[in-house]
Amino acid sequence: MFDLTSSKLLILAVVALIVVGPKDLPILLRTIGKYLGLMRQQAAEFRRHFDEAVRDAELGDLKREFDSVANEVRATMQAGSRAIDQELQSVDKVANGVGTGASVSAAPTPSRPALSSEAAQSSAGGDADGGAGRGAA
Repeated sequence: MFDLTSSKLLILAVVALIVVGPKDLPILLRTIGKYLGLMRQQAAEFRRHFDEAVRDAELGDLKREFDSVANEVRATMQAGSRAIDQELQSVDKVANGVGTGASVSAAPTPSRPALSSEAAQSSAGGDADGGAGRGAA
């Protein structure tokens, strides 16, 4: 921004010494330092607020993207639900059409699980040793 070289700074210091005088120069430098510190503080605060605004804007973009994906998922789920409902209605129509001509019976469900052949033999007493091996010592 400003092209300040060491020669320009030296000329500026000599002019300040002549204009202000050696007695008031330390007070002037202290005041300049204080105002430079305040300017740096304001610049840091501005940068912090600017970064926060950028972060909020990025979060806003992410929120919009997330809402977009959520809407797509919702639409897909509704389309799937409609397709399932249509399929169930067509199955009901077919079942009602078959039900008028002949009865449709569902496969019977066993009330207890089927036993394996080995378990069936042991529950029926058909062990190889005739059941004598149990409990006999």
